[in-house]
Amino acid sequence: MIASPETKIKQIRELKNLTQEFVAESIGLTTRAYSKIENGQTQLTINRLNQISAILGVEPLEILEFDCEHVFNHFNNNSNNAVKNQVACDLKLSEKLIQQYEETIKSLKEQIELLKIINQCK
Repeated sequence: MIASPETKIKQIRELKNLTQEFVAESIGLTTRAYSKIENGQTQLTINRLNQISAILGVEPLEILEFDCEHVFNHFNNNSNNAVKNQVACDLKLSEKLIQQYEETIKSLKEQIELLKIINQCK
């Protein structure tokens, strides 16, 4: 089922963590009047769509073409990629730390052997 433009506006507003109060105030409406737009009780005009899209930071056409499922799938894919990238970075860091520890241990062993030789010569 294709969502109405009003439903899409609400979804975008919520994704951007904006309140109805904020959007309503920004376009000069009461919260109740704006709520009626999102609920489809008031007809959405082109002018109002342009105002709302400006507040939401998207083009009016983006609202009309908005697909909530696509956004969430894209977000999840990006989140998975971010997690994979973080794990890869953590793994590289761990490998580098292990290499540094091994080099430090080798150096300390060499120092111990040198100290033993020096003590034997005394």
